Amino acid sequence: MQRARVERVVVLALEGVYPFELGIPARILGAADGRYEVLTCSVDGQPVRTNADFTIGVAHGPEILATADTVVIAAIEPAHIPRELPDDIAAALALIRPEARVVSICTGAFVLAEAGLLDGRRATTHWQVADHFSRRFPQVDVDPDVLFVDDGRMLTSAGAASGVDVCLHLVRKDHGSELANRVARRCVVPPFRDGGQAQYIEQPVPDQGAAGTAATRAWALERLGEPLTLADLAAHARMSRRTFARRFNEEVGLSPGRWLIQQRVARARHLLEASDLPVDHIAGEVGFATGASLRQHLHAAIGVSPQAYRRTFQESRRV
Repeated sequence: MQRARVERVVVLALEGVYPFELGIPARILGAADGRYEVLTCSVDGQPVRTNADFTIGVAHGPEILATADTVVIAAIEPAHIPRELPDDIAAALALIRPEARVVSICTGAFVLAEAGLLDGRRATTHWQVADHFSRRFPQVDVDPDVLFVDDGRMLTSAGAASGVDVCLHLVRKDHGSELANRVARRCVVPPFRDGGQAQYIEQPVPDQGAAGTAATRAWALERLGEPLTLADLAAHARMSRRTFARRFNEEVGLSPGRWLIQQRVARARHLLEASDLPVDHIAGEVGFATGASLRQHLHAAIGVSPQAYRRTFQESRRV
């Protein structure tokens, strides 16, 4: 068997970088059985001041960006977000090859947008700065509800731990869910988080002792192949439909219907990656009425057909 190609990932550390987010690519991608080489650089090769009480030394200058297959812009403290792109950052970004994949974590999206790399694209960033981002970059289609956005060559993620989500997504996209799940277990993180950013936005605390929806979500995940309705979910939770829908949205950040579709698409992706079952059969297994419905929802979620998605993972398994 031919050995899988090692992808070079270069993380750009800017002044005011958050140390946690800076370390995510090396921690997650570095656990992927040697499939990635993760290097860190600054715009001048000099140590970088973090938003904490220490400075980080890096081994590389910006020239290493020209060799990257994937570039990650780590999150920076909002106070360090440039109003205009400094010449040194612009020069560093100009070294990125046109075919390279570019990922931002949290406020790193501001740097990409200021450079014009997100124009006309869908993107996300931390919910606390999403409104400011939208006003500053009206040419970018901002989705403040999701944990990350994959818009082809450009990927953006929300705050802090969503960097973990997008890095696991890279592993899943490049090498399949089996390896991504192994990486998640090694790093003791969930392989896939449901819901979006809305569940983390400060909101009124539910009544003390009020029942939650977690048990019903677990129950539903075991029955995705069944035609579950809001009434079914509410009955399991022993709530009225209105109360259940409100509480579900408070906890998950999505409506029950949208969450079910998301889970069905995730299960379908796993079956497409790991099995040779026909598309219509997979649709039935995950609760979509027809193969056409699965095709529609998969395309809406990730922009490809089931056949194209499966072909990608069949090719990755051959290397």
